[in-house]
Amino acid sequence: MNKTEKLICLFLGMALVWCFLSNRNAEPVKDTAAANEVVAAESATNAVSNVTVQVTNEVAKAVEKELPAPIIQKPSVAEEIIVLENDDLKLELTTWGAGVKSATLKKYALKAGDINEDNPSVVLDYSRAPLGAMDGLKGIYANAAYEIKEKTATSVVFVNAAAKIERKVTLGDNYKVTFEDKFLDPSLCENGSSISLGVMAMGSAADDILSIDAKSLGDKGEVVYYGTDDDTALYPLLAGGIAGGCGCNDSRKVRPDDPQEETRTIANPKEWIALKNRFFVTALTRSTQENKGFATTVRRKLDTAEYRPDDAAVKVLFGAGAEARTTEFFIGPKEQSLLAENNMKEVMEFGFWSFLCYPMVWILNMFNKLIPNYGIGIILLTILVRLVFWPLTRKSTEGMKKMQEIQPLLKELQAKFKDNPQRLQQETWALYREKKVNPLSSCLPMLIQIPIFIALFNVLRSMVELRYAGFLWIDDLSAPEHLFAAYFPFGGLNILPILMAATMFLQSKLTPSAGDQNQQKMMMVFMPIMMLFMFYNFASALSLYWTVSQVLSIIQMWMMRRETARKAKVLEPEVIDPPSPTRQMRRHG
Repeated sequence: MNKTEKLICLFLGMALVWCFLSNRNAEPVKDTAAANEVVAAESATNAVSNVTVQVTNEVAKAVEKELPAPIIQKPSVAEEIIVLENDDLKLELTTWGAGVKSATLKKYALKAGDINEDNPSVVLDYSRAPLGAMDGLKGIYANAAYEIKEKTATSVVFVNAAAKIERKVTLGDNYKVTFEDKFLDPSLCENGSSISLGVMAMGSAADDILSIDAKSLGDKGEVVYYGTDDDTALYPLLAGGIAGGCGCNDSRKVRPDDPQEETRTIANPKEWIALKNRFFVTALTRSTQENKGFATTVRRKLDTAEYRPDDAAVKVLFGAGAEARTTEFFIGPKEQSLLAENNMKEVMEFGFWSFLCYPMVWILNMFNKLIPNYGIGIILLTILVRLVFWPLTRKSTEGMKKMQEIQPLLKELQAKFKDNPQRLQQETWALYREKKVNPLSSCLPMLIQIPIFIALFNVLRSMVELRYAGFLWIDDLSAPEHLFAAYFPFGGLNILPILMAATMFLQSKLTPSAGDQNQQKMMMVFMPIMMLFMFYNFASALSLYWTVSQVLSIIQMWMMRRETARKAKVLEPEVIDPPSPTRQMRRHG
């Protein structure tokens, strides 16, 4: 490997390290207009009242005028809980505000293993801000008491006779929940209103995220707003945590003047608005009345020295004049097919690499249908990638071997033209052309693998199908192995990254190389060690992919070496031993 090759490979390696250490995928298209329309920063002294608003934009002032301060009042009647249930969801609704207090995702266990009494299903708790609760209606408080008019297993009709409001809530298939509101008094919405998207908590794991995403409407085109992008108004509230939590690496100490919670308002229409964590999402997917943006209140954790979000509540804002409104919500997993069905596949946040990520998810799910195990699916995906690029990697390996063979000729040129660098360069490239050698061929496999690898990283960090998916000794392919955590540092023993480093060392040893052998040996040791530290606490699925890929590369090189040895043996001149002298030959000799 010559100096140019080393510089390029070093650059690519550093780019790969930077990509994963920053724990962020390629920058998606930014909704800069929305960022500029950040309109309010509120400091709340408690969860329900005494809210002080600082307006920073004229657009915000208009929105603020349309939304009157909420009337806080506790209903005089007892709260009643109504349960709607199908195969996917179990909803608990309250008669106080006619909203959803909790949603149980019946197919997803809280911990690894089957769902049972000790390991219940995942529950999204909206009790602090019930999903679907309305605010800003004239003279009506958000948790006003409703009566039940009709009830079935998957629908309920609420009525507030005094306010002349009728609401039907329907639980549909594929995690859809529909609210149909009729405002029999036209003056109820004359000042605008809002509807709650619920609240979502930040998990305690290092790689958890908490974000509010939205897709803009109007002349700006299809621009997606990601709350954790560093040029948005929500970034200071959502950024922070350990090991790049919330999708970024911004970690800072809590300051004495940091409020417990803060509010931001993004005031422009959105096609959909999503509140998500690493694997699950609550989203407003459709409404018959165009929204005017959303407001979110983020609370921080109080028991940590470093700033880390605790939870986020979202309200979708609507203008004046509605007599009826139908809103549709999605409450479920970040499963690609379900998100695409709701025209919000961007929630996966694949960014620039989406052209690779979407097919990769589809292929993994297809393999899992054939053989129901995502570990085997990842192995099959690795084999598929290797087969697709087999001709290219074979040609690259042959090129590296040719580079190794012409090293004596290159050294002769370097000795002959050591005082004439320009002539040396010309003669070197002439030799490359004559021998049909590409000096950059050794970097080609890395160039091929980096996009695939980054795409896979983006897929594995948020693919809900890998959550608690086991393989061999691994309980969760979406997380590090963490074996014998009580006896090993760094959270436990992770075997796959060690196997990955070992196979990388062996692959480097078998790879044809040219140039300074001391430098080659140094890189042979340095790269596996660097990758071991970098991968040690990544998802085990990622280490599985890289390890299998390197094992296949080693097999490929071994096969090529055998083929080369066989051809060399065929081309060797055949040595024929002279015949033994006969009696007649000795007589005439």
